[in-house]
This record gives sequence, structure tokens and C-alpha cells, in this order.
Amino acid sequence: MINYLVDEFKKDQGIDLRNDPLAMQRLKEAAEKAKIELSSAQQTDGESAVHHCRCYGPKHMNIKVTRAKLESLVEDLVNRSIEPLKVALQDAGLSVSDVQDVILVGGQTRMPMVQKKVAEFFGKEPRKDVNPDEAVCYRRSGSGRRTDW
Repeated sequence: MINYLVDEFKKDQGIDLRNDPLAMQRLKEAAEKAKIELSSAQQTDGESAVHHCRCYGPKHMNIKVTRAKLESLVEDLVNRSIEPLKVALQDAGLSVSDVQDVILVGGQTRMPMVQKKVAEFFGKEPRKDVNPDEAVCYRRSGSGRRTDW
């Protein structure tokens, strides 16, 4: 997503921000905000003040990003993330049908595309009652429970 924003900014403003740490940090923040918004919306403005520190002064960018565009940017990564699931199941001697519940962990799992791919792989919808940001902490705190003990 950041590379996409950098490329779009370069097309619009004629400035490559890759060597400007402050501008890249601003773009990283804008990209994160856009990803969060696109988990529940079809489009976001991706507006950000990009303070480009070389002689150009502050520049503003307003790039519309759609969920479809974000999904096209991350599709390969999402598809590749299924392979470790296959390996983990194989290493554990389990099949997909042995999995009772699917719990997604991490903020990116809020992306509808990720949820769809996981549901397709496991043949069931992931649980919606567990906050993906808190799932790791929940288990580590001892509040999680294992049913195989």
C-alpha cells in the first residue's frame, strides 16, 4: 500500500518520497488509516499532509483508494498466507475438517478478503466474537482455554 501511495504521489506531484524518512512515515500512517477504513468501507480518500523536507515545502495528497484496489495490492500475499496453514495442519497430522473453530489474529484479518479466503480454506466462517487485536494477548494472559488437555 505504501509503495502504491508513493507511486501515486510521484505521478501527481513529480516527487519521489522514498528517500525522505519523514514523508515515508506520514505515508505509512496514511496507509494504515486507509487499510482500517477499507475494512468497513468501499473507498477512502487517503488524505494526508506529506511534509516533504527538501526544497518543495509541504505537499498534500488526496488519493482515493478503493477496497478493490487494496485487495489487488495484497491479493498475492493473502494467497501465499494459505500455504503456512496447509503446512501447519500437515505437521500436526490434521485435516481441515478436524478444525472446530477458526479464530483470526491481527488487525489485517479484519479485511473482508482475508476473512473470505480463510473461510474458503476451512469451509467455515471464522469466529466473529473474538477481537483479532486481542486474541494473542487473551491466550497469553491465561484467559484462553485449551480443550485438548
